[in-house]
Formats: sequence, structure tokens, C-alpha cells
Amino acid sequence: MRDTDHYTEQYTWSFVDKWDELIDWDGRANSEGSFFIDVLRDRGAKRILDVATGTGFHSCRLLEAGFEVVSADGSPEMLAKAFENARKRGHLLRTVQADWRWLNRDIHEQFDAVICLGNSFTHLFSEHDRRKTLAEFYATLEHDGCLILDQRNYDGILDRGFSSEHKYYYCGENVSAEPEHVDDGLARFRYQFPDQSVYHLNMFPLRKDYTRRLMREVGFQHVETLADFQETYRTDDPDFYIHIADKEYREEGEEGKTQ
Repeated sequence: MRDTDHYTEQYTWSFVDKWDELIDWDGRANSEGSFFIDVLRDRGAKRILDVATGTGFHSCRLLEAGFEVVSADGSPEMLAKAFENARKRGHLLRTVQADWRWLNRDIHEQFDAVICLGNSFTHLFSEHDRRKTLAEFYATLEHDGCLILDQRNYDGILDRGFSSEHKYYYCGENVSAEPEHVDDGLARFRYQFPDQSVYHLNMFPLRKDYTRRLMREVGFQHVETLADFQETYRTDDPDFYIHIADKEYREEGEEGKTQ
């Protein structure tokens, strides 16, 4: 299946219930450190829209760091799990089920930053859907807001094959997450858990420069790309790329605003 809407069938409750085994919260927190918190604080952001909430990891971390957060996801199962996870940590999530392509139909406020993390943007299979989604993200941002979006290093997978050790994002023990099939239009990942249960996700293998170009073409004035939370990288090394797109023009190396 090479269709954007197919994700609704893939995120079954049984898969969602196992998601935190795959994305170990403590392991992921250790890998990321305060990277996203620092980026947002540098830009003076206070109100954040987490459009790919998943089971709530980043929403909870940002709440604990003092940000105001609205948590959106296309999967009601994910939102229910995120709400439960947050409640266990003493937080009350503001959740919205929303399709990114019509985000502003469901979100009626503006934010200092939109975050789209966990390789989620690659669920979009057509260029029309990608452009429409980025335009919706752009529209929900304040005039000086920013978008933070990550993706797997599909350039490496397409050009050299899969060799990631899941160092940064997939931190669960005894859980495998590997591509079962990859071509220019589909990366089908297979997830196997310790109880031998197996699930699949279909994603579009975005190339880094293509994503950067789309961001600029929908109106973002400055796009900075980092890798595995580092400012410099060798192109063939990273597991993930992180794109930071500013709606307002910024000089290279310009210091962010302070809160």
C-alpha cells in the first residue's frame, strides 16, 4: 500500500499498546538530552503544537520543561495512549485528533512552534499531501514561529542499504525495527517484539534535500538541517535528520530570542 490514509489501519490498538517498548522513554530521553527544549527556548517559543504526538513522549517532556502544549495525532488509539501516559506522570494533555492535510480545520489557534517528530512526516505518500501538510503547519505558526521536523536518513538506506543500529530513536531492548522492502516510493518496516508479535508500517523514503526544498517552497525563510542532534555530521553517518524551518528570515548562526 502506497497511500497516505493507510496509516489508520496500521496503528492498531495492539501495536500502539506495544509502542513504548519500541520507543523506550528513558533511552530516548538520554539520547536526545535537552536538544529540542534548547532549540525552542533559543527561539523564545512558549506555545507548542505537537502534531505527531504518538504515545506522548515529547508532549510530556515539553510540559515538564514549562511549555504550553497542544497534542495532535491522526490516530485516536495513539491519542488515548498518550493521554494515559501523561496522566500517569501527573499531566493533563490537551489532545486533538487531526489530519495534517486539514490541520487548521481542527486547530483554531496559532503557535510559536510546530513539532513533527518520530519520522512521522514520511507517512505522506504524495507530493500534494506533503505540500498541503507543510502549508497547514506554516499557517498555524505565528509570524516568527518555527517548524521542527525529523526523518530517517533515507538517503543512506536507498543508496547504501540499511545499517542503522537505532542508536537514537529506537531504544527498546530486544525489539527489532528493520526495513522489509525499500524502493524509491516505499519503505516498509517490520517491527518484531520479544513476544514474537510482528507489525508493519509503510512509509515514503524522503530524501533530505527534497524535504528541505519543499519547506522553502511553501514559504519557510530559513531551513537548518542537523543530524542525530549534532550540528555537524558526515553525510553517510546519521540515523536521522532534524530540519528546523523558520517562518521569519534568520541570518546563518543568528542567536535566537530569549524568553
